Amino acid sequence: MATLLLKNIQTLVTCDDSDRVLEHVDLYCEDGFIRAIGPGLPQSADAVIDAGHYWCYPGLVNTHHHLYQVFSRNLPQVQNLELFDWLTALYEIWKGLDERVIRLSTLTGCGELLKHGCTTCFDHHYVFPAGAGDLIGAQFAAAEELGIRMFASRGSMDLSRKDGGLPPDSVVQTVDEIMEDSARVIETYHDPRPGSMQQVALAPCSPFSVSAELLRQSAVLARQYGVRLHTHLCETKDEERYMLQNHGVRPLEFMASLGWTGPDVWYAHGIHFNDEELRELARTGTGVAHCPISNMKLSSGVARVPEMLELGVPVGLAVDGSASNDGSSLMEELRVAYLLHRLTSSAKAPSGYQVLKMATRGSARLLGRGDIGSLEIGKCADLFLVDSRRLELVGGEYSPADVLATVGLRGPVDYTVVHGRVVVREGRLVTVDEEKTAAEARDTCRAYLAKA
Repeated sequence: MATLLLKNIQTLVTCDDSDRVLEHVDLYCEDGFIRAIGPGLPQSADAVIDAGHYWCYPGLVNTHHHLYQVFSRNLPQVQNLELFDWLTALYEIWKGLDERVIRLSTLTGCGELLKHGCTTCFDHHYVFPAGAGDLIGAQFAAAEELGIRMFASRGSMDLSRKDGGLPPDSVVQTVDEIMEDSARVIETYHDPRPGSMQQVALAPCSPFSVSAELLRQSAVLARQYGVRLHTHLCETKDEERYMLQNHGVRPLEFMASLGWTGPDVWYAHGIHFNDEELRELARTGTGVAHCPISNMKLSSGVARVPEMLELGVPVGLAVDGSASNDGSSLMEELRVAYLLHRLTSSAKAPSGYQVLKMATRGSARLLGRGDIGSLEIGKCADLFLVDSRRLELVGGEYSPADVLATVGLRGPVDYTVVHGRVVVREGRLVTVDEEKTAAEARDTCRAYLAKA
């Protein structure tokens, strides 16, 4: 039995139902789960951290990413493009993906996430070039190497340029091929048990790159296996115009007609919902992954998050693809989300603590995970620690519950713990050699980009 004890935590922000903030308590974990929280716990443990100067938080939960895009981020030729033109340009690079690129981009992106307090990553992978190998298997292997909790997707596209879509022929598949491999991926990798380190969702790319039949069959298969459904929706006005011209309805109505609403469904972005659609999301429990930095970079718009929260729409926070963000820090999204909605919604904007809860409890809800997102007895020991004595935190009397969003955190967290295992210590990854991994990733990235 592996055990971990955090002694005398200065401040513990639980994000539980009562929004408790505890002072000078211990936290004890056994085999990945929190077994006790309180002052002066008598337990000894295999590993002990003196947390007398640390603020402790639930691990952040990333609800939408494209880790393969790490190797195509910050390319000058796409910096000023909006979504449709941006995608069309980048597919010429992405069609060169293989298992090595996926492994190393996952190590790079997830390593960055871990260093900034994220303990669970959902990745939306939908580019499967012919003959590229088992890309989802490579992703899970990389996640296991790092020690991050991984929620992957078997994404898909079946409309290429000749069908009116955006991607080239080499990265789309038939509906039958997609359904067969989706079942294989679920049966091979999905673990539904509490504390699971790897789970799978079905995630066709977007309503402008897949057919109605693919969406319909994906919904049926997902519910047959008891897994969740995810896609991009209402990200841009271009998408809205495409749906009206090609299907005669707005995006959400189209998706709802194919079985794509309910508490097992969440959409990425959700910027351009109207009032009636927001109420429908709330009524059905359909969730939204908010991606503020990506939405700003691609000039897509501002999601109506304050109204979603007021209506009770499930909302989580997300990084989105590294190529539309140029980073993989969910910690950075906290402050950007807070500031963005202060700018656009003023007094109705969520508080710093509400943004933190969006990235913890809210994100866990989108993924259907009741075992993560807060620090409570019986839940997974996923957390991170920040030294309150940091130079960048010198100032007034900060509220630890608000400060990550209102002031922000520059640089990595001090410790990250996933399922009771320390994976970041003093701001450095514990499970892999950072310099060696970075060098290998850099070489692989150069070769991959040179092929395009």
